[in-house]
Amino acid sequence: MSLLNQIFNRGLIGAKCKTCLTLAISRIKLLQNKRDTQLKLMRKEIAQFLLSGQEPIARIRVEHIIREQNIWAAYEILEMFCEFVLARVPIIESQRECPLELKEAAASIIFAAPRCSDLPDLLTVRNLFATKYGKEFILAASELRPDTSVNRTIIEKLSVYTPSGEVKLNVLKEIAQEYNILWDSSKTEAEFKKLPEDLLNGPKQISTVTEIPESRKESPKAAHHEPITSSPRGPAHPVLSVQPVKTGATTVSLSPTKSKELPDEGRPVSTNSVDVLEKARATIAAADRASAAARAAAQLVNLSFNEKEIVN
Repeated sequence: MSLLNQIFNRGLIGAKCKTCLTLAISRIKLLQNKRDTQLKLMRKEIAQFLLSGQEPIARIRVEHIIREQNIWAAYEILEMFCEFVLARVPIIESQRECPLELKEAAASIIFAAPRCSDLPDLLTVRNLFATKYGKEFILAASELRPDTSVNRTIIEKLSVYTPSGEVKLNVLKEIAQEYNILWDSSKTEAEFKKLPEDLLNGPKQISTVTEIPESRKESPKAAHHEPITSSPRGPAHPVLSVQPVKTGATTVSLSPTKSKELPDEGRPVSTNSVDVLEKARATIAAADRASAAARAAAQLVNLSFNEKEIVN
């Protein structure tokens, strides 16, 4: 870049920076007054909810108050940083790198600009810093890299998170004390101490005791009819008893299959009962299909016979 371009850009950046910082300071003051009025009204509503015993509503509304108070505190710091940078614009113009005393203010403005939608002038200042110091300087502040100097209070106040139960309880107590309300906070304290349920992963404990329903409990007589074969090497296994199955065309008789004993302690039992049942089902299905085919053929014969009689 030539010397002429440097001089031109230096004056252009300085003029724009002054204008945007001045507008940002004025806008912050207006927003602070407006937010201060809103906070007073919101705190008064919370006091009315506590007085009427509507604590669940107060516990929800207090989160909005905490969020507005955080923004109010962050804007107060940003206003101070904007005034600090505005007074040192000539130093910014004369030096190529960001001065050490301005790093915290510049980095905080860069970090807060995209998070403060009602302060568009800060985005313009952020772009001017990018033109002056390069994109790496902007990325370092935006991503909160270790070598940046973003104000920790601004990071905390502008971060999106759910306030803890202790913070919400303290604000509720402050509001009750401010409006001289005799409020018993025991219920709210117990509610805030409850751990949130994990609805996605289910319960943390698994019950190991399973009760047998009354309808499935067998009487001694019913259990007597189920023969059991026992083996010295393994547990007892019931013998399957299969009754004859009748269909429209075929009667299938299945004989009971005896369970085989375990040859070794760890080897599973080998039975043919499952295969027999599958074959029986296949036979029944084939018989049903044959019956359906026979009925269809009979209907065709009757239809053709009736047609012949009509022709004759």
